[in-house]
Amino acid sequence: MSNVICSCLLGDNARVRLRLSQLLHSEMDAIYGAVSEEVLEDICEVELQGCRREFFRNNTGLPFTIGLQVIIESDGGYDFGVVYSTGQIARKKLQLKGLEKNGQACTAVLRVADESDNLAILELKKRQSEIREVCLNKVKKHELDLKLVDVELRMDQQKLSVYYTSSHRVDFRTLVRDLAGEFKARIQMVQITTREEARRANAFGPCGCLLCCSSWLQKIHANPFSEKSQYSEAAGNENHAFNITGICNRPKCCLSYSKHEKGCHTQGVTPLALPPIGSRVNTPEGAAVVENIDAQKKIVWLRYQKGDQIRRFSLDKFNAMFVKK
Repeated sequence: MSNVICSCLLGDNARVRLRLSQLLHSEMDAIYGAVSEEVLEDICEVELQGCRREFFRNNTGLPFTIGLQVIIESDGGYDFGVVYSTGQIARKKLQLKGLEKNGQACTAVLRVADESDNLAILELKKRQSEIREVCLNKVKKHELDLKLVDVELRMDQQKLSVYYTSSHRVDFRTLVRDLAGEFKARIQMVQITTREEARRANAFGPCGCLLCCSSWLQKIHANPFSEKSQYSEAAGNENHAFNITGICNRPKCCLSYSKHEKGCHTQGVTPLALPPIGSRVNTPEGAAVVENIDAQKKIVWLRYQKGDQIRRFSLDKFNAMFVKK
């Protein structure tokens, strides 16, 4: 997988995510009903660098709108982010993540970003590209077997987070000392998975849409369809890896929501009972080709070469007519 394309909060992909959130908030009353905003405005969800989203207390006394840049508390310092959800939507997400039951106190939003903060954020983004080049050179210098994914410099420039992937344990103590002396900041090395790397890539998937993990999924977790046998293609049990794996080289997250679509196996149908798509059969009306198969409904579509006509058969009828016993 390629390196990070754009993990910032100011690009076009970030605007798409914020627009999706705005559409959700526009339907909030229809989904949850009218609720007093006085009770709900104390919690908001803020998107940080790298498509990370966390919850914060709104102690400013001002109502927040989607897309508003704010300055937030961060590990003894401060950082910046963009308001992603507020009100009942933010409360619901907090409950779904189970954070409300844990009783963890949310950190606070310090203030709304002003003009000087916006200029500082732009300068920070320019410096991060330079820092990335320096980190790449340092990794090569120390001959470390790791892949540098992304770097994040906190807004107060007191902490630098370096995100990397590696297949085994890496001793990066000399690298940390070197980077600390170079940038005069606290260095945090964060090892991430390929799924998290894909989220930080903030890119488009093969479907042409923003990656689910970057745009709307609240939590990256193991895909329940990780076993290849569960999502093999119905036609001849062929395994089309390019259709089932994302840019993270793992099963696509969207497989969780399309398991009942055409082409997926069900317990009542075995792969041996299905004809391969594209196979030819001889019928009384002439030669035909298996056009498509719905394994769940046990239906086979045939396209006749003469006249380009398509006919539908039940699987039992197809096997009785065309499959040799």
